[in-house]
Amino acid sequence: DRAAGELRCDGVCVKMSHPRELVAAGCLAVANQHLARAIRTISVARGYDPRDYVLVAFGAAAGQHACAVARELGIRQVLSHPDAGLLSAYGIGHAQQERHESLGVYRIVDNSLPTEIHAMLEPVMLRLVDQLAREASVSAAQCQTAWSLELRYRGYDATLVIDGASTEAESNGSPWRAAFERAHRQAYGYLHEGRALELVAVHCVARTTSHERPALSTAAPPVNAVPRRHVDAHFDGWQATSHFDREALPWGAVIEGPAIIAEPFATTVIEPGWRAQLLTGGELLLTDIAGPEAQMHSAGDDAVMLEVFNQQFAGIAEQMGVTLRNTATSVNVKERLDFSCALFTSTGDLVVNAPHIPVHLGAMGETVRRVIADNPDIAPGDVYVTNDPYRGGSHLPDVTVVTPVHGQTHGELLFFTASRAHHAEIGGITPGSMPPFSKKLAEEGVLIRNLKLIDAGTSRFAELERILCEAPYPSRNVAENLADVRAQVAANHYGLRALEALVARYTLPVVRQYMERIQAAAEQKLRAAVAKLPRGQRRFTDHLDDGTPIAVAITVDDAGLEIDFEGTGPVSAGNLNANRAIVHAAVMYCLRVLIDEDIPLNAGVMKPVRIKLPECLLNPPERDVPEDCAAIVGGNVETSQRIVDVLLGAFGLAAASQGTMNNLLFGDGSFGYYETICGGAGATSRKPGADAVHTHMTNTRLTDPEVLERRYPVVLQEFRIRTGSGGAGQHRGGHGVVRRLEFLRPLVVSLLTQRRGPYAPYGSDGGQPGALGRNSLQRANGEMIELPGAAQLSIETGDVLTIETPGGGGWGKILDRAGQQEVTDSNRPSVKSEH
Repeated sequence: DRAAGELRCDGVCVKMSHPRELVAAGCLAVANQHLARAIRTISVARGYDPRDYVLVAFGAAAGQHACAVARELGIRQVLSHPDAGLLSAYGIGHAQQERHESLGVYRIVDNSLPTEIHAMLEPVMLRLVDQLAREASVSAAQCQTAWSLELRYRGYDATLVIDGASTEAESNGSPWRAAFERAHRQAYGYLHEGRALELVAVHCVARTTSHERPALSTAAPPVNAVPRRHVDAHFDGWQATSHFDREALPWGAVIEGPAIIAEPFATTVIEPGWRAQLLTGGELLLTDIAGPEAQMHSAGDDAVMLEVFNQQFAGIAEQMGVTLRNTATSVNVKERLDFSCALFTSTGDLVVNAPHIPVHLGAMGETVRRVIADNPDIAPGDVYVTNDPYRGGSHLPDVTVVTPVHGQTHGELLFFTASRAHHAEIGGITPGSMPPFSKKLAEEGVLIRNLKLIDAGTSRFAELERILCEAPYPSRNVAENLADVRAQVAANHYGLRALEALVARYTLPVVRQYMERIQAAAEQKLRAAVAKLPRGQRRFTDHLDDGTPIAVAITVDDAGLEIDFEGTGPVSAGNLNANRAIVHAAVMYCLRVLIDEDIPLNAGVMKPVRIKLPECLLNPPERDVPEDCAAIVGGNVETSQRIVDVLLGAFGLAAASQGTMNNLLFGDGSFGYYETICGGAGATSRKPGADAVHTHMTNTRLTDPEVLERRYPVVLQEFRIRTGSGGAGQHRGGHGVVRRLEFLRPLVVSLLTQRRGPYAPYGSDGGQPGALGRNSLQRANGEMIELPGAAQLSIETGDVLTIETPGGGGWGKILDRAGQQEVTDSNRPSVKSEH
């Protein structure tokens, strides 16, 4: 109803502040962002840059999105088959056929190697061409060949593939190294000066040539264009647009956008700044003649562009994670996905945190701000690394890499990219770097307080290696540490280049403006959610297994939320101490749950929140040396879960989940393995808790059994749901799991777990608590040993460890069959009650 300014769909009426056409165009722009983000993520995951390819539009609606999506991806050409709307397999039958062969080499590159490789290539290429010609029924003259080199620095896992033809043009004496170093600097932002280069493999391919096509005509199509009107995705209003029938167009026809080309099964929209050419096979080749600058436009006051930039920033952070996973070597990063990536303003305010690990949410902002404070002369090409829990870190195994982004013209500091990854081994008194009984920070591993890892493009990895090797309790797997840190550097560098491209496309003022507006939008949404809460104070207390209370008082007032942890137990002599960064992450996570809609997770969420944190278990004092700092490794994994339980209890949002990450570590002097184990989620007023999931502050995967058994000396005997462990109620709590491992050689095993007694995961609204967890060991001689929540022991060959994880609490009393029993508020833990 244009007159009333309403949009109606399936009985739902939405009041509009803009004409309905612009609302529709805005929805189209957001949809295009989602499409581009998906394509970009999948391409990056496979190691491809979309800009190097032509976008093929398949599907009846694809032609209506293709130009906008291609421009979003930086792709300059789009190809639309005449039967694209039918999603046919026609193209497969006409695609180029190829034959591949790879030659494993694994040789250090020296002056003689290129000559040897060229001698090897000729017979391989002849064989491939002969095979292809026979299979494709073509002549050898109709086949083309190409080759590429897979190279890496000696001692490293990450490889880069270099086009063989590109190395032929090098005039210096090291053509392979020159091409490799260009690619390495572009991908990772630094070089390893003086390090030997290794040729891993040579890849050869033979393919059939494309059919010859007549030259395209540049003449205007001899058809009558029907004038139409079209609203584009840039919100510039209606535009005069020509309309063509695809079946009436002759070969070689050239059409300038804006235009609409209709066909029996699809419609193609030629955006302004694009040119369409009809090829001899009936395909439409769309070319972006205006380039990315066509999408530069000022930042207007519209919600659509806000969502577009939100998708852009989130996409960059997610693709950083893809890069990190692809280039890392450790099981902890590649398989368990124990990492997070984020973007920050030049002052260290969080812009977006990819949805990786909740305990990292918002926690890296303090790290970035400490890097800024500790390094007043941050220069282009610098990269910093730290794991200090007292300077924004979480615990020592979580290593954070911070990369500044400078302007390419004036060198102004613009943004930061950062990645945090859990290193399964970084020293300490036990393998796996999470000792159950550590008393001081120094016992938990190597402290990297503030290291400039790359200095204006010059690598200082040797200094990092020295720190890892010479600490009082050095790392047991320095090579893996260095490899994963390099992967983090690569991930950050991807984010750097993506932000530079965003600035080049939209201009710096526009990007900065939307960074600010996204934070303002998050703040506004949180304030709106808080405004719906009743005014007053809500209290809740839960306890760690040793009886230490974690208490919170949440006050809702006109200014927002005050979250006061007064009453929490004192600084622990053990390692269950948390810190401000962990508390900040737990609070942000719970606020995200409180807001029942998808919002960007950034610094704006915390602006209406006042956190009062006295010196206590959640805020131990900072000391100058790690030998004097309180131990903290368990606070990140165990105490963080209990912080969430008390916050959700105070808000009355859910019963307790398992309340632990069930940390299992094993290893010896040569390696350390680490995993967290899933359990039961707490029920809510809406539905039962989920079974066998990583709850709240952990979002990692468990290592696949095949990978676990192939890389480590264990056999996974059993892994199943622990039926009956979820608390009863109108909505049942989620069940935990049973995980049973047999060890194949002597090792040291550590357990760091909670909810083993006496404080079970609480139920809400009369629901029953979930079952406590249980740890046990069966020796090879048959002896059965019950293990406490925290344990460290020597394992012999044939010993079997069983971990039964806690269930989640139930929600609501169970009514009798007649439904006569009422659910009372006597056990409701959300308002002025203690558990």
